[in-house]
Amino acid sequence: MTCSILVGGGWGDEGKGKCITYLCYNDKPDIIARAGVGPNAGHSVEFHGEKYALRMIPSGFVHTGAKLLIGAGVLVDPEVFMHEIDYLNKYNVKGRTFADYRCAIIEKKHKKQDQASDYLSKTIGSTGTGCGPANAARVMRVAKLAGEIEEMSFYTTNVPAEVNRALDENKNVFIEGSQGFGLSLYYGTYPYVTSKDTTASSAASDVGVGPTRIDDVIVVFKSYITRVGAGPFRTEMSEEKAEKMGLEEYGTVTGRRRRIGLFDMELAAESCMINGATQIALTCVDRLYPECERVKDYSKLSVEIKRFVDEIEGETGVPVTIISTGPDLEDTIDLRDEIL
Repeated sequence: MTCSILVGGGWGDEGKGKCITYLCYNDKPDIIARAGVGPNAGHSVEFHGEKYALRMIPSGFVHTGAKLLIGAGVLVDPEVFMHEIDYLNKYNVKGRTFADYRCAIIEKKHKKQDQASDYLSKTIGSTGTGCGPANAARVMRVAKLAGEIEEMSFYTTNVPAEVNRALDENKNVFIEGSQGFGLSLYYGTYPYVTSKDTTASSAASDVGVGPTRIDDVIVVFKSYITRVGAGPFRTEMSEEKAEKMGLEEYGTVTGRRRRIGLFDMELAAESCMINGATQIALTCVDRLYPECERVKDYSKLSVEIKRFVDEIEGETGVPVTIISTGPDLEDTIDLRDEIL
């Protein structure tokens, strides 16, 4: 029995979707549970040459033997949820995807409030998906819950009961977080943050798992760092420099251009400390070091890349166990058996 949590170490966009897909497809957990804020966070998944952009359903959907659950701490937009059920029809997600009946619902009025607020949309850089107003409604105890609305009547369950029962039966559970440490309401660059905590502790709480049941916390970092929206960015480079380095990117949910910066060792160390990281997954190494694209053997990486990995491990005190060298599942170096 293992219970693992994967969270982002920066401001989101770290490549969590790729890592989740790889780990779930290879390790085949019995339950994959989504934690996090809600549909304001997008995960990109590339599997067998096809690309998927998700905002609600767990990114581990490619493992068709797993039950896909959404924890009570996650906001649910029924329109997005039902769209993704249809969108992923070829993976038979309809009969195996359920949200906790206590998930708060994002209503149209929440989206309008989000988009109409100059402070949220222009100053903070909100995605406009209604998450902040919906979380505010939850705090004020006036939000509707998934178990109360007709659209979700066939798609709700008691997520903590299912997850803990699976652990009691020595089954494997994988919990996937969304967004990133730097956007945590408590530990991020406030006020330029999201509307709740995004650390591994909150991910466990979101799906109803106690801290003593967590075996591993995997924190994902991109080989460089990106940010969408306003807020401090210590290592940011100019758009011109990013273009010269071939690092131009756009957000999965908003389509906004991402701000680009060099890897931030100080942020990485703090993120690993507060998340209680036991492993690091390092993504987009091929974007920073094109010569390593699609390399699958650690010994074939350049001395420069290995030095970079050593520096991250030295600064954080956490082993780098997964290295992504390309967008597809197979473009992965897995060091877990050698290191752990």
